[in-house]
Amino acid sequence: MTRPLQITVLGATGSIGLSTLDVIARHPQRYGVFALTGFSRIAELRALCLAHRPRYAVVGDDEQARALQAQLRGDGLDTRVLSGEGGLSEVAGHPDVDVVMAAIVGAAGLRPTLAAVQAGKRVLLANKEALVMSGGLFMQALRDSAAVLLPIDSEHNAIFQCLPADYSRGLPVVGVRRILLTASGGPFREVASAELEHVTPEQACAHPNWSMGRKISVDSASMMNKGLELIEACWLFDARPDQVEVVVHPQSVIHSMVDYVDGSVLAQLGNPDMRTPIAHALAWPERIDSGVSALDLLRIGRLDFQAPDDRRFPCLRLARAAAQAGGTSPAMLNAANEVAVEAFLNRRIRFTEIASIIDDVLNREASVATRCLEDVLMADSRARELAGQWLGRHGR
Repeated sequence: MTRPLQITVLGATGSIGLSTLDVIARHPQRYGVFALTGFSRIAELRALCLAHRPRYAVVGDDEQARALQAQLRGDGLDTRVLSGEGGLSEVAGHPDVDVVMAAIVGAAGLRPTLAAVQAGKRVLLANKEALVMSGGLFMQALRDSAAVLLPIDSEHNAIFQCLPADYSRGLPVVGVRRILLTASGGPFREVASAELEHVTPEQACAHPNWSMGRKISVDSASMMNKGLELIEACWLFDARPDQVEVVVHPQSVIHSMVDYVDGSVLAQLGNPDMRTPIAHALAWPERIDSGVSALDLLRIGRLDFQAPDDRRFPCLRLARAAAQAGGTSPAMLNAANEVAVEAFLNRRIRFTEIASIIDDVLNREASVATRCLEDVLMADSRARELAGQWLGRHGR
C-alpha cells in the first residue's frame, strides 16, 4: 500500500457513519478521510471535521455551507464545504476517492450512491433504500462499471461471508437452497397486536439489541426494515423472494445463514455491533481489528428462533408482495414508508397506521416497469403524494 485509501463517508453523523470513522481511526496507516457529509447535524459535522480533517465536507444547502465554511476557516481547517445533491455526488465520484461508505438514510442516498458506482469505487452499501428503489438499474450500473459493491447491513454482510466466492453464477448452480435472513423482532416482538396502536415513538426507537437512528429503529419495530432487507437480498444475491426466508432470532448473534442442498447451514455470528461488517468490507478480502469484543457464547447461553408474525407485522408481508410484483412497487413501498414513519415520529399517526398508509398507496397505484432512473424517481414522488393524501383524508 503506497498511501492510505481515501474514504468518503456519506451520512457521517449517523450511527453507521460514526462507526465507520471509529474503525478508520484505528488504522491511520491504511485509511484516510477524504470527505464527510451531513444533512442537518452541522455542529456534529464540524466536530468530525476537526477530528478527521477531510478535504471536503457536504451539507444540505448553500446557507449551511457558507456558515460551516466560515467556522472551519476559523478553526484553521482548509476543508472545502459543498452543498446539496450535487456536492454529494461530487465527493462520491471524485477521482481521488477509493472507497465510499453509502450510509445516507432513505431515498436521498440514491443519486450519490449511483455516482460512486458509476465512478468505479469500492462502495460499502449501508443505504438499502438505494437498491430497493432502483433494483435492476442499480445492478446494471454496477455491471457496467469497475465498482465493487460490498454489503454493510449485518444480515447481508453475513450472507456474503457465508456464500461461495462464485455465487454470481446463480444460487442453485452453487448449491444454495435458501437464504435465511435473521431478524431480532424488535421491541414489539412479544407485544399483543391490540396494544401496538398505542405505542409511542420513544418505545419504537428503544431497540433491544442495536443502537440505530430513529427512522431505522421504527422500521425495525414494524419489521419494514426486514422487508426492505429481503428486497435488497434478492438484488444483491440474484435470489427470488421465495428463496429468502425471514427467521426471528431475538439474541441478534447469528446475523444470517445460508442453507445448502447437501444439508449444510453456514452462519455468521458476532456481537451486535456494526463495526464488524464495516471492518470486513473496508479490508475485504483481508481482516482487520474492528474494536468489537469477542463473542462469548457461554455468557449468551442460548440461541432462539421463531417464525415472524405477519399479523403483528404487516409491513413484512407488504414488502414481500412488493418484491414479488417488482417494477416500481419497491420504490413506492419505500417512499410511502418514509412518509408514514415521519408522520409517526411527529405523532400524527398511530404505529399501526404505518402499514395502513403503505397498503393504501400500493393499492392505489399499479406497478410499472422501470426503464430509467426517472421512472424510479417519478414512482417515489407519486407514492409520497398518495401518502400525503391519506394523511389529508384522515385529518393528519
